[in-house]
Amino acid sequence: MLAVIIFILILSLLIVVHEFGHFIAARFNGVHVENFSLGFGPQLFRRKKNGTEYAISLIPLGGYVKMAGDSQLEYKGQPYEYFSKSVGRRFQIIFFGPFLNYVLGFLFFWGILFTGYPSFTSKVGGLIDGYGAKQAGLEIGDKIVEVDGNKVEFWEDLQRQIQKRKTKDSVNLYVLRGEEQLKFRVPIRDKVMGNGLGEKRAIGIIGISPFDEVVEVRHGFFESAYLGIKKTFGLTAMTYKGLWRLISGKMSMRESMTGPLGIFFITSKTAKLGVVAVMHLIAVLSVSLAIFNLLPLPVLDGGHIFLLGLEKLRKKALSVRAEQIVNNIGFTLMITIALAVTYNDLLRLYGDKLSRAAAGGG
Repeated sequence: MLAVIIFILILSLLIVVHEFGHFIAARFNGVHVENFSLGFGPQLFRRKKNGTEYAISLIPLGGYVKMAGDSQLEYKGQPYEYFSKSVGRRFQIIFFGPFLNYVLGFLFFWGILFTGYPSFTSKVGGLIDGYGAKQAGLEIGDKIVEVDGNKVEFWEDLQRQIQKRKTKDSVNLYVLRGEEQLKFRVPIRDKVMGNGLGEKRAIGIIGISPFDEVVEVRHGFFESAYLGIKKTFGLTAMTYKGLWRLISGKMSMRESMTGPLGIFFITSKTAKLGVVAVMHLIAVLSVSLAIFNLLPLPVLDGGHIFLLGLEKLRKKALSVRAEQIVNNIGFTLMITIALAVTYNDLLRLYGDKLSRAAAGGG
């Protein structure tokens, strides 16, 4: 039950922030907002204030902001309508939704880095037979303090420095064993592993695992902001790389996309790991939602932005008929994607159970 509540709260936060971006930009540009709705289906709450109806509906899987005159069919030529505004002002209204999702992701990354997150120390907790660390003489309980002259304190720093090693075949480690400081030259063995983008690459391994010693890592206010920006841009670059690999056929949709069912499964697992893990999930989902919404597909914000660019070039908007066709194509495309992603989630999460059930039923 807790996982369901957290799932609904996370989705609601992402949707409200996104729609609030459209809402505030519309208000700023003098466009009247008729409806601000969270969710679909039967309404649980409805209130009208300053000419805008605010509503919460039963199914929290989306939301919308309805503006006056936001389609050619409804447009009456009034100055407070969406289509009365210039292309530049309409771009602001559309873009501000995904932009606020992007900002939200950054703020959560910043908050995690500033308030603190758990990390293993650089102490050795296990040695793997046949790898360099055991051969070189490292022992369980040794604390690695330097890798090739670079100081390390946490496990993530240690991993990063080993991957950045100066020579391909080995690293120089400075180790604290009790009060004694020792130096080891540790051979490295490359191991081919896959990443989240379906790519295979060689990773340098010395054959150690972390000690069961966890500390809370905190960064300064401005350092956290800088690192938060780096994480946000890094996630953006990785997401676009993944999209390109998906489009080019180098990665399957099953490996790269998930829908509400998959997000619920991830949320239920993440909720057990604590507040920091949930905050990190919100940051990742918020940035991902911003990027997805900016794709140039009909119905999505990116599709609207593409049409605005087309309007700027043509010096006129689409006809009513053309707008209806684009909207119908967009709606059909979104339904198709939603069904495909849900089917993909079912196969990935419950494929084995479904196969066994089918075999038992036969």
